[in-house]
Amino acid sequence: MSLRKIIEGFSKELEETVKTLEDAISISRKVITLSKQAVMAIHRDRIDEAKNKLEEAANMLKQVETILSPHPDLDINILKIAYQEYAEAKILINVIETELFPGSAELNVPTIPYLLGLADSIGEFRRRALEFLRKGKLTKAERCFQVMDNIYSELVVLENAYSLAPELRHKCDTARHLLEITLGDIATETSRSALEKAIKQLDHRITSVKGEP
Repeated sequence: MSLRKIIEGFSKELEETVKTLEDAISISRKVITLSKQAVMAIHRDRIDEAKNKLEEAANMLKQVETILSPHPDLDINILKIAYQEYAEAKILINVIETELFPGSAELNVPTIPYLLGLADSIGEFRRRALEFLRKGKLTKAERCFQVMDNIYSELVVLENAYSLAPELRHKCDTARHLLEITLGDIATETSRSALEKAIKQLDHRITSVKGEP
């Protein structure tokens, strides 16, 4: 057989593979968009909307898996990002609602994208902490900090994961910085709240003394 015939024989196979790749990339982009929209909805306390978007994203991920099943050799980076964004959103909403972390098997997300999504969720919990501080809800802000610290403490010891996902080390470094500044924000608000309370108590005493005959 001539080389030309051999190459021509690959034509249809390659065409189908390219079509599969394009479809998987397109769907993965939609998953990323839906996951980001879900996170935004969560921060706006539109939980039902977030759940609907994440359910749609989950169905799309299953669709991608089905499309790619005949092509196990295809390594699509954007799909990994889609898993990561989806995991981040699901972790955020699960912890908010139940205070429990969903596992990677429960989310049907591969280990490395799950860990990267978990690391990224620290930033979202900081965002919630700042919003609670703005509203004067110190206890809830402290709870968000505890979640951030818990995630960081568990991720930072995963030395083996760093060789498989070098970006995880950078995310952990970023997380440490976020923990430090969030703790500072909480400490500042705690001091301000204590000072405000002391001033009110002093004002009440002065008013009581002035009111005595």
